[in-house]
Amino acid sequence: MPQPQRSASDSLHLQADVLVLGGGPSAAWAAVAAAESGAKVVLADKGYLGTSGATAPSNTGTWCVPPGENRHAVIERRWQRTGELADQRWMLRCVDTAYQNLLKLSEWGYPFPSEDDGRLYIANLRGPDYMRFMRRCVLMAGVTVLDHHPALELLSDGDAIVGAAGLARQAGHDWRVDANAVVLATGGCAFRERILGGTGLTGDGYLMAAEAGASLSGMEFTGKYTLAPHGSSLNKGLPFRWASFYREDGLPILGPTGEPLRNGIGERENEVARALIEGPVYARLDQAEPALQDWLRQGQPNCFVPYDRAGVDPFAELFRITLRAEGTVRGTGGIDIVSDDCATGVPGLYVAGDAASREIITGAVSGGGAVNSSWALASGWWAGKGASIHAKRRGGGKAFRREVRSLGQAGLRPAASPRADIEASEVIEAVRKEVTPLDRNFFRSGEGLGKSSERLESVWRDVRDHLQGEGADRIRTREAASIAAAGRWSVAAALSRAESRGMHRRTDLPGKSQAFAHRLVITGVDDFRIDGAPERFKEPESWELVS
Repeated sequence: MPQPQRSASDSLHLQADVLVLGGGPSAAWAAVAAAESGAKVVLADKGYLGTSGATAPSNTGTWCVPPGENRHAVIERRWQRTGELADQRWMLRCVDTAYQNLLKLSEWGYPFPSEDDGRLYIANLRGPDYMRFMRRCVLMAGVTVLDHHPALELLSDGDAIVGAAGLARQAGHDWRVDANAVVLATGGCAFRERILGGTGLTGDGYLMAAEAGASLSGMEFTGKYTLAPHGSSLNKGLPFRWASFYREDGLPILGPTGEPLRNGIGERENEVARALIEGPVYARLDQAEPALQDWLRQGQPNCFVPYDRAGVDPFAELFRITLRAEGTVRGTGGIDIVSDDCATGVPGLYVAGDAASREIITGAVSGGGAVNSSWALASGWWAGKGASIHAKRRGGGKAFRREVRSLGQAGLRPAASPRADIEASEVIEAVRKEVTPLDRNFFRSGEGLGKSSERLESVWRDVRDHLQGEGADRIRTREAASIAAAGRWSVAAALSRAESRGMHRRTDLPGKSQAFAHRLVITGVDDFRIDGAPERFKEPESWELVS
């Protein structure tokens, strides 16, 4: 195991072959994969490995497709829904590796339920049990786990990423891990929206990767919202498949063809969103038969906690609802992947799970739930293996160069003089006003996006030049900088995609254009460029990509 060293300032200093940043399923799988490959591994989580992230508080299905000829048909059907942006080879790789890892879970002793015929039902994972089990697997693999150790920045020796540094939240001291490879499994960005497991999902990995020279893609696909009881954080929309919807005056909300709206899932969310922009909306799950009601309560018990607490029978009584923005958690965007081992194009830096762009498997639509769950199983495994191979090539942790450069800038090292009047909370709220309202982000327009972009650029300038935290406040300022960067990239990409595709809905450009049947890749932090976008949105050619 890596041996800790203490400096004069009492900060924690470790050395390892592979450092994994994050605490969700992809981080756990990456750590296990790297350790099984013979690497010395450290995992540093912002929270507590096993309870942090979007999976831990939820039940989740998986994209479970057993081997056989039917796989290609399943993938083809799914690809037809991706807006032509997914890659069927990656989709096949994902279902194959995810299936093998589900079998590994069974071999390791995960308590899958049995079907009526006695076979194990491996297509569903109970979040709390799954993540508690994965924590045990990580520890049994010999990984050193640093709970409550948020990473603030990556470290570079000029040629490659060689570790990361951060703050031990509970102990109050700094930490640093020298490593020959780093896996970013830090999750997506929920823009501080109140959703299950979303508090710590602030896009930290995006900013760290971009500062190192990595690119991002799919950042325009943040228009995923999920129906939820008003006032709750429960972003589990499945029961609304059997709902009826009403305005505050009791009149039913009408569907596209004029009939009362039933089932608020999928494209029908558009009608609910339009009604919510106009005023309060109510629902009742009255389309569910009694047997189905029992099945829903048994299969999705956490979905009914808000109703039970409020003393409401959702199958018989009206209750107020809302649409919760889910950013890139159930959106698509993230760090761009350049090879089969989930490398980012920056030597020594790998990415997995929601921190990565999922365009290659979900395209322009959400992979929320099953597909993202299988992606975490697969990409974590690939990234852990890839990082381990890279680490061995770099010397297996036997020698580390002491001359390293800390890459963190915004929120840590302002470009100009710090200003006490710029608060992290105010930065986050300013970003939220541009990226969460239904009339700005669910339904988009060129004019609205242009105004949001101008406002976010102003926010970013303040963050870049003047936002700085001291001590534990660095966590908050860094999170604010990450949220500001993610919001800025998201709006810029949405403005560049001059069409409607998937969850990117332009009211001024409602049709899909073949000219945009490709990914938009963002490179850079302060001055960034969008490759593949129309010429008028590109930055000057003097801007150079850091490789």
